Amino acid sequence: MSTLTKQDAFSSLIDAAPSTFAAARSAAKEAYASQGLPAVKAEEYKFTNISKKLEQSLIDFAVAQPVSITAEQVKAALYEGFEGDVLVFSNGQYLPELSSKIEGIEVSLLSAKTDLPLGSIANPAKDPFAALNQASFQDGVFISVPKKTQVEKPILLLSFDQANAGQVIQPRVWIEAGDFAEVTFIDQTVSLGDAVYFVNEVVEVKGGINSQIRYYRLQNEGKSALEVSTIETDIQKDARFTSVNISLSGDMVRNNLNLNLRGSNSEGNMYGIYLLNGKSHVDNHTNVDHTIPHAESNELYKGILADQSRGVFNGKIFVRQDAQKTNAFQQNNNILLSEDATVNTKPQLEIWADDVKCSHGCTVGQLDEEALFYLQARGIDKTQAKGLLLHAFAGEVLEKIETESFRDYCDALIQARLGSKF
Repeated sequence: MSTLTKQDAFSSLIDAAPSTFAAARSAAKEAYASQGLPAVKAEEYKFTNISKKLEQSLIDFAVAQPVSITAEQVKAALYEGFEGDVLVFSNGQYLPELSSKIEGIEVSLLSAKTDLPLGSIANPAKDPFAALNQASFQDGVFISVPKKTQVEKPILLLSFDQANAGQVIQPRVWIEAGDFAEVTFIDQTVSLGDAVYFVNEVVEVKGGINSQIRYYRLQNEGKSALEVSTIETDIQKDARFTSVNISLSGDMVRNNLNLNLRGSNSEGNMYGIYLLNGKSHVDNHTNVDHTIPHAESNELYKGILADQSRGVFNGKIFVRQDAQKTNAFQQNNNILLSEDATVNTKPQLEIWADDVKCSHGCTVGQLDEEALFYLQARGIDKTQAKGLLLHAFAGEVLEKIETESFRDYCDALIQARLGSKF
């Protein structure tokens, strides 16, 4: 039973939802009503009691309306060296007037695509927050990359969040890449305030035959923000999907990333780094579903935790009975910089096929004292030596970012946090 059963304030959001996608919203409303928010003992949220956080922190559970954003603010928010197109959002709502007109790419409000099978990828019955989003989101954005289209420069999804205390932001994104298409997305948020607000995002991604989709996400919300992000993909034959998620800030953050490999020779790559301090709490929950033979998945998440921060990693790999010749690899490594920092890690394999190559593992430890001594013996002070070792630890994830300018930007942010920049 949910902690918010007596007065489920989210019901007011659902009741005030727009009339578009009536069937999808109705199904999601039923799914949410049957699930409720996760209870304290809910296995999927065992180490992340976000229901309690929401009950304590949110005041009016009202929709955060878009705030005024200027072209100058957009320009100032672009990281150094960025070259590409920009789609701008304010409190989760797409702003066409400030966004690039991308040649050869269809971008529109979701409300203009009423025949879209919303929820067919991110099933609302699988998670209460996905159900809540589908039942009550205001509007979203539809992005379609046509067949055989190669988008050479990245598309930046630039979100400005400025909500009042207790308000809710619910982005909704549908991305599809046609057969033989290739595209890179960078998802970045700029927080304009320090209020306690809730972001509940759902992104559905559909990759056609032999498509390549890269989705890089920099999670750097305000330190008081609460967030649940759900990214779910359907990847077809010979297609590749690569995700890199970098979490740097937020009060309590839950990342749900689900890969559904639907065709032979498909490939899913999931990489992440969480660099936490203070009392930040980040939970990375991943799921890879191998349903077809001859598919591959690779997963590597790394955490660096200081102060009283907490990291959670729960990675699941399912290999169905028909998914012979599957290759699936999963690893989670963590470094604790404080006795008060905590990590809960649970890599899982569930294999129903017999001709597969699968492995998983996790480590939790501290810095290598011998390596630290070696650097200090060569004239590098202890703080810089620690930073260099930690930067090298994080670098294995950063190198998975193929867009050089964004990789350099994330690298600089991490170096500044770690103190390894000379």
